[in-house]
Amino acid sequence: MIQPTHQQIATYLTDYALSELVKYVMEDTGCTIEQAMERVYNSPLLPALQDEENELYVQSPAYLYELMNGHFAAK
Repeated sequence: MIQPTHQQIATYLTDYALSELVKYVMEDTGCTIEQAMERVYNSPLLPALQDEENELYVQSPAYLYELMNGHFAAK
């Protein structure tokens, strides 16, 4: 069995977190999937989440959502 690389794992976890963040935005605001995706993908959290060096992608989507609405929302 071939083991996934660190980069593959990071990409998978980041993609999963992003999909969960979109769901959370839709549930909390009642907006469409397109509006939720726009909010998440335009959030200041996105570059931090995609930066593999800080390993933010290992955090739970719920924690990342709180960050997106708190710390990163203020920027």
